[in-house]
Amino acid sequence: MTTNEKPFSQPCENNKGFILAELKKAFAACNHVLEVGSGTGQHAVHFAPNLPYLHWHTSDVEDYHCGINQWIDEFPSENLSRPFTLKLARDEWASHCKNGNQFDAIYTANTAHIMLAHEVELLMRSIDQTLPKKGVFCQYGPFMVDGKFTSASNAEFHEKLINSGRGGYRDIDELRAWAPNLSLNRVVEMPANNLMLIWER
Repeated sequence: MTTNEKPFSQPCENNKGFILAELKKAFAACNHVLEVGSGTGQHAVHFAPNLPYLHWHTSDVEDYHCGINQWIDEFPSENLSRPFTLKLARDEWASHCKNGNQFDAIYTANTAHIMLAHEVELLMRSIDQTLPKKGVFCQYGPFMVDGKFTSASNAEFHEKLINSGRGGYRDIDELRAWAPNLSLNRVVEMPANNLMLIWER
């Protein structure tokens, strides 16, 4: 891939419509959404114009900023902010929300099984402590339910992740324990053995 080519994820293209349908319901009363781990940027440029009543804030490690910005350059939206580097261990979430507003919604996709366990715990605890009352957290990806994988392919992928040094799949009950102030209101079955977890503070 040359430097002029935007990063591209086929799974992002495949799942963006299904995810957007859930976000329209979950974020109906929200104003400022923080996307944790914007990846290629494909989700952000698709969701922002289709959720014009809210402001979408992208974030990721610096290595991904160039690609995200390329997508934003090609598909700009007035309600879409360029990426910043989010430090979970620092209380800087609100400082990136424009005009002194607070993030009342958080979205993340396909991060929990890539991050190490202590990183996921820190993410959940940070959201648990910073999301305001009635705030919404939408968490998309593959998860374990009651200690079991939802498919054989998920179990196989989990082993590959572990062997490559990744954290592997997290159980929903584990996530609950790390975020005691969040209520898991809905668990939505999504295509390709994924789930959408919809939490509320």
